[in-house]
Amino acid sequence: MKHTILLFLSILICFKTAHAHNSLSETEKLAATAKIWDFLKYYHPHVASGKFKWDDELFKVLPKVKAASTKEELSQVYIAWLDNLGRVKACKNCKQESSLEYFDRNFDLSWIKENQVFTAELTERLKHVEQNRHQGKKYYVSAGKKIGNIEVTNEINYKGFSWNDENLRLLTLFRYWNIVEYFFPYKYQMDTNWDEVLSNMIPKFLHPKTELEYQLAILELVVSIDDSHAGYYNDTIAAYFGHYWMPAHFKLIDKRAIITGFYNDFLARVDDIRIGDIITRVDGQEVEGIFSQKEKYISGSNISRKKLNAFHSIFNGSSDSVQIEFIRNNQTATKTIKRYLLDELNPKAKEAEKFKILKGNIGYVDMGRLELKDVEGIMEALKGTKAIIFDIRNHPKGTFRSVANYISSKRNDFYKVIYPDLGYPGKFIWRNGDQIGQSGDLKYKGKVVLLVNERAQSHAEFTIMGLQTGDNVTTIGSQTSGADGNVSVFELVGGHKTAITGIGIFYPDNTETQRKGVKIDIEVKPTVQGIIEGKDEVLEKAIEFVNTNT
Repeated sequence: MKHTILLFLSILICFKTAHAHNSLSETEKLAATAKIWDFLKYYHPHVASGKFKWDDELFKVLPKVKAASTKEELSQVYIAWLDNLGRVKACKNCKQESSLEYFDRNFDLSWIKENQVFTAELTERLKHVEQNRHQGKKYYVSAGKKIGNIEVTNEINYKGFSWNDENLRLLTLFRYWNIVEYFFPYKYQMDTNWDEVLSNMIPKFLHPKTELEYQLAILELVVSIDDSHAGYYNDTIAAYFGHYWMPAHFKLIDKRAIITGFYNDFLARVDDIRIGDIITRVDGQEVEGIFSQKEKYISGSNISRKKLNAFHSIFNGSSDSVQIEFIRNNQTATKTIKRYLLDELNPKAKEAEKFKILKGNIGYVDMGRLELKDVEGIMEALKGTKAIIFDIRNHPKGTFRSVANYISSKRNDFYKVIYPDLGYPGKFIWRNGDQIGQSGDLKYKGKVVLLVNERAQSHAEFTIMGLQTGDNVTTIGSQTSGADGNVSVFELVGGHKTAITGIGIFYPDNTETQRKGVKIDIEVKPTVQGIIEGKDEVLEKAIEFVNTNT
């Protein structure tokens, strides 16, 4: 009798263990649903052409997905869904060999074969859709003219929806995930695998306790693509960081915040805030700890840009004062300083010269102020200098092609591009970029130096790449933002906008610029002592370089 009971218990335990192994978690089921819903949206001929209200189809299938407990049950839900979409006819064009040069590092449909979640029958059905995918104009996405980055089309934005609506929260996640999955050229460079991001984010979108938790989940999702072009902002997010600002600019160096300038000189003097003050703690918390805690909410392709974008993350708050610990003249002190609303700070941009001649007959041009109409006159004024320093630690105004005609004696390739293939979503196509410069006698014969840092982003980085092809050019500074390529802006569920870099930009030798930034010949980073002494160490290095190499 004892042996019979033991045998029964053993069988029962084995059955429960096998059942547990065969059961799918809530996250696994929803992740699978997101991938299939996304895949069908762009691949299935009837869905991609707009014959179905695809959001509604998701809402209808979700209860069935939740009710399924095993891969067999879940796969049957998806198979029935596929049956309702209609027969997929053979696609002759899909099977033809393409003469296009593909960039395939983003392309991954291996999840279709995931036998832990899908049955063999479902896998075959999905592969059939891939092999006979939709061709022609798509309903939910189109390609921008000339450039090729995507435009999201015909999506319902559900403005004013309640964050308590679970279906719309999941729709927010699924939509964003699929746009990045199929049309973000730099997906392969992310720190966290995009499938893993989906699995990590599902619980946060499924079970937020407050609206703030939900909005922060969206922000974390957007930040997770590691793209300086990606951002997300609304009143709830602004309140989380705080509406009150310290009246000073700062730079994060060596785990501390160094005061570099002021929004309002008078208000900074009220609390005796000085350039070069080294702030180590804010309300008792180390600066490094604050940055680490909030980094997942700070967008940026690399740590250099993230530190720049932390401008509202370290000192902002919900009250009009904050306690700081700081070092000045090697002495540590603590005091409470005032914080202000932005309109109280009344920040004003300081006027600066577009160009000037520095000591030693060296020209200097501020590319953030140089306009197209200025190029000819300024280059004429500087033609007798022994060098021109072009400062691109800013946002240039589209003048680099005109400038390149003065510093190049021939036409040069300066970039290559990849853009999404809407006929095979997830794949990208290589295309050669155009050329820059002017063939003939060199108009400006002196040295050319480009100053760069993390403020150089997107068009600024493209500007640098173009000018680097000049005959006698040296690039000095530190890592740029690493967000190079035309931007695709789109609305999330709820109407708030975000963006991704929509095309991939590479040097002609296929060197990546995204996340890495532009190529630098001489690296120079500002130091704490240099800030205290009011130096522009990058500019000083450029002048030293010119004087020792002329």
